[in-house]
Amino acid sequence: MALLFLRDMQLSYGTQTLLDHIHFQIEPNERVCIVGRNGEGKSTLLKVIEGSIEADDGSRIVQDGVKIAKLQQEVPHDMHGSVFHIISQGLGDIGELIEQFHQLSHEVAENYSDEVLDKMTKAQQKIEAADGWGFSQRVETVISKLGLPADAEFSSLSGGMKRRVLLAKALVQEPDILLLDEPTNHLDIPSIQWLEDFLKNLNCSLVFITHDRAFLQALATRIVELDRGNLSNWECDYQTYLQRKEEKMEAEAKSNAEFDKKLAQEETWIRQGIKARRTRNEGRVRALERLREEHKARRSVQGKAQLQSNVGDKSGKQVIEVENLSFAWPNQTVVQDFSTMVMRGDKVGIIGENGCGKSTLLNLLLGKLEPQSGSVKLGTNLQIAYFDQHRAQLDEEAPVIESVLEESDYIEINGQRKHVMGYLQDFLFSPERARQPVKALSGGERNRLLLARVFAKPSNLLILDEPTNDLDVETLELLEELLLNYQGTVLIVSHDRAFLNSVVTSSIVFDAPGIVNEYVGGYDDWLRQRPEGFTALHAANEKPAADKPAGNAGSASTDKPKGKKLSFNEQREYDALPGLIESLEQALEQAAEKMSEADFYQQEGYQKVLDDMAKHEAELEQAFERWEILEAKTN
Repeated sequence: MALLFLRDMQLSYGTQTLLDHIHFQIEPNERVCIVGRNGEGKSTLLKVIEGSIEADDGSRIVQDGVKIAKLQQEVPHDMHGSVFHIISQGLGDIGELIEQFHQLSHEVAENYSDEVLDKMTKAQQKIEAADGWGFSQRVETVISKLGLPADAEFSSLSGGMKRRVLLAKALVQEPDILLLDEPTNHLDIPSIQWLEDFLKNLNCSLVFITHDRAFLQALATRIVELDRGNLSNWECDYQTYLQRKEEKMEAEAKSNAEFDKKLAQEETWIRQGIKARRTRNEGRVRALERLREEHKARRSVQGKAQLQSNVGDKSGKQVIEVENLSFAWPNQTVVQDFSTMVMRGDKVGIIGENGCGKSTLLNLLLGKLEPQSGSVKLGTNLQIAYFDQHRAQLDEEAPVIESVLEESDYIEINGQRKHVMGYLQDFLFSPERARQPVKALSGGERNRLLLARVFAKPSNLLILDEPTNDLDVETLELLEELLLNYQGTVLIVSHDRAFLNSVVTSSIVFDAPGIVNEYVGGYDDWLRQRPEGFTALHAANEKPAADKPAGNAGSASTDKPKGKKLSFNEQREYDALPGLIESLEQALEQAAEKMSEADFYQQEGYQKVLDDMAKHEAELEQAFERWEILEAKTN
């Protein structure tokens, strides 16, 4: 039975229909990826599933008891508190009580006073009155499973670790359906791989949106495409979906062509002379009217983006020459004794964990930072265009059209003069959208705008820092094609494995702190070539940010929770667990004996036995997990 069902759902914003009487359902333990172009309404559909917005028409049916949680798309910049505190917020009011007790128990252990003990006792009584100790156990279990530092300050963690904490906040609710909107954005490759593995083994249904094709291929068991307000269902993996989608589009184009041909013939007939109109078939006239209405209602496929770069004059043959480069911030070594030669036409990927120093290396290669030893020589006649992942080049208040060209209405692209409005339409900005302020754009639209701005300038060296974030798959593929045909040199910082594999000819990889090596080919080629001593980068190895000259931000993420003696309540719980585990095992044995009876499924109460058995199995698993947590504290 479906956990959730959307029936005949209709939703429009202004003149745009996002959901056109769609039907959608979620089955237990499936992993559904929603795909579609930027602006089609994928995030809106997630919000309808969540219940945070209401549709104009249709019904949302949720099975009794089904819980839905969502991993928010952006990490809040103003979120503060301990990891334990942030995760407890997922439990609502009882979570606040648990967090209060957690803090007070630390205070009692570190600085005992009767006043603090009295507060802790009152918090304990409130938790017991609300039967809240099971919730406390749930928080600690999630923290343990995700390897989180419970007492670390959230704001001091790296981006990847913050995402992990927000995921824990959603999981502590024990949802039946977990919604994820671009969960890999701004994560490094090890964090993405960790997330893949974790979500594969999660015991709930997933509905997610992603631009990361490798992540999509690894995770999705079903693909749902949102296209022109309609949903189409594909029971297959991503690669199979691409093949079937292409066949469907070809069939649709052929059908539309035949329809248009018939409509043109009927329009010609109706416009014949007076004699023909006197004797015309009224049934045929009514059929023509129906054809006209059908053609009017057809929502045509939006045109593809026409990405093109403004190629400048040729640079020198040698673009960047690096010899024995070394550089370190006060708190971290970025690169030691690294040498390379970047030639004209090379497409170079830069790969590494968040905070390892990729942006620092870029600044060294471009001459913005002086090396502490070694040398960096830039080639001749370089025209550099820079794509900034933080979009700092965009003025939030300025109209879109002014963000491309500030002093002229015309742009010259490879010798051809073009009006800026037409140029923006190549990047899928309608005239109405082009006149709106930048702050009104979605994340994908902002990235398209920044690409339009970067490519408008003549260049022979492109620097692309995380260009793939928020872009839909179709635009990603067009960007890949453009870069493959680009006559200049490209340096790309990216965590998109499929993108790197498609575009780059060599990779500069941070194999370990301070150790930077160069490999032929993309991400998969690096995996094959790396020395045995270098394993895959580990997301759990949190480090201070290497792109900052000083400070210890993020150092808290390396601290593991220190072992503490059990509190009074924990000791009481620890002592009771063996008896609880034994009783649950006995209950399961009795249920198994009952199920072995020949007429079990003909008995009146067989369903209750099955339900109790599932409940006891879950309780037993939680009991063992809790035992391991408390056992570790006693060691």
